[in-house]
Amino acid sequence: MKKTAFLVLIICILFSSKVFSQNLRLKIIGNNEVETKQIDSLNYLEVHNDYKSITSEVDSIQTLLYKTGYIENKMTGIIKKDDSTFAAKFHLKKKYKTIHIYYNSSIIDTPVLKLISEDVFDDYFSLPFSHVENSLNFINLKTSEKGNPFSKLKLSNIHIVENNLRADLIIDSNKQKRTIDNIIIKGYEKFPKSYLKHYLKIKENQAFNLNVIKEKTNLLNDLKFANQIKPPEVLFTKDSTTLYIYTEKAKSNSFDGFLGFGTNEETNKLEFDGFLNLNLTNNLNFGESFSLLYKSDENDQKTFRTNLTLPYLFKSPIGIDLGLQIFKKDSTFTIVNQSAKLHYQINSKHKIYSGITATTSNNLLSSSNLQNIADYNSNFFSFAYQYLKLQPNNLLFPVKSSVFLETSFGNREVTTTKEKQSLHSINAFKIINLNNKNSFYFSANGSHLISNTYLENELFRFGGINSIRGFEENSLFASLFGVLNTEYRYQLNNSIYIHSITDLAYFENKITNIKEKLFGYGFGFGILTKAGLFKFNYANGKIKNQAFKFSDSKIHLSLVANF
Repeated sequence: MKKTAFLVLIICILFSSKVFSQNLRLKIIGNNEVETKQIDSLNYLEVHNDYKSITSEVDSIQTLLYKTGYIENKMTGIIKKDDSTFAAKFHLKKKYKTIHIYYNSSIIDTPVLKLISEDVFDDYFSLPFSHVENSLNFINLKTSEKGNPFSKLKLSNIHIVENNLRADLIIDSNKQKRTIDNIIIKGYEKFPKSYLKHYLKIKENQAFNLNVIKEKTNLLNDLKFANQIKPPEVLFTKDSTTLYIYTEKAKSNSFDGFLGFGTNEETNKLEFDGFLNLNLTNNLNFGESFSLLYKSDENDQKTFRTNLTLPYLFKSPIGIDLGLQIFKKDSTFTIVNQSAKLHYQINSKHKIYSGITATTSNNLLSSSNLQNIADYNSNFFSFAYQYLKLQPNNLLFPVKSSVFLETSFGNREVTTTKEKQSLHSINAFKIINLNNKNSFYFSANGSHLISNTYLENELFRFGGINSIRGFEENSLFASLFGVLNTEYRYQLNNSIYIHSITDLAYFENKITNIKEKLFGYGFGFGILTKAGLFKFNYANGKIKNQAFKFSDSKIHLSLVANF
């Protein structure tokens, strides 16, 4: 019996608050039926746990009535109707739908007011009363963006004139605007200062605007060699403003290589080809980049290419790109290409180029009946545009879209004969993300050489893993070509993906009068390992109207290592 009574006592203690608690009800009415309907439209909370919650709800409703234009409303009190019901009565009086706000035109710019009001005059502007709070916050934001981060704004002298509501706009701000007096880099102290001024476009003596600064520092994540650790911070003193930017140095060097093999149709033997590609970025803390490529393929072709980019020379917005490329076709000919270009970084995504390119080619055949190979020299003036958009949170595909357009005009000289030529090229790709796992990849690249006559040793060479897959590296010669690469990609996780291969190409060779359509089909996968990104591609290439052969298939392996 004692145990039963003790158990009942425990249950009562634990659940007494729920058993004996009573919900209180609130009813708010107006001075008449119309006012009551207006109050009911506010959807106030009717059921409460205690009296304190009721008074808080009544205060909230009265504040809401003020904001909607019932600035003269009065609450007569809260009356207890019975043990669980309370009633509050309001007299709403007149609703003011519009307010005329008088301002000082020397402090507030008229274009700012026109963004929030359709009726702006020399000394006042009109607003719907329900928009007053949001509009004043907007004006205060625009004022702070002009270098007054501590500005305060309020309406004063609110009064009624001829049934119209009027008020004076008062702005309390320092006469001396805040500017960035000092910039301190934390984490990566050797971060190249030129990138602050020309890439992020943040510099000393600039009007202080924290929101704009946050947007600009987010661009640090678009750099290959640096990342933002956390949002910027500001130290305000009486007479100075110090901006702290937090960043870290990222791994930006890469080593890329691939191995390809296939069966030679003539010898029926297995042949190998491959290349090595080294990219070094910001090793001198200048933002510079250096690349070196060496390629050798089964067609006894060798390519050596090196490029050097120096951004923001002498702290100016102008940079320089220097390039050297040497190509050798077995014992037939060599081509040496040298280029020098100036570039201007418009912003984090857009860049323009202008420069010169000089090419020298030598015929290595001492005696030959080939009339289409000859020694020549050419000089071109070139103009180019680059667009680059990153998705830094994706380790497998850090670049979302890219466009590079270039056009060149110049002359080619063979012995004493000069001929005008023009060269146009495009290299672009885009990733369309359907969701976190599925995406489509589209790539388009091509070139067109316009000339009255053509030499074999000046034609474009394409084909292979970085062009149309399923064909030997640089096995196709063309005066005009275009390649479209498409892939459907499926990410199994953050480090593994599989994809399809569907490549289309068209090319023309003015020397042999060939016009062909090419197709490449296959599949592949990529694995992000500790050593880098390993890629495997299996593709079969064929010419239109040609029978499909498994023996024409190519396997391409590559590894991109970042360090």
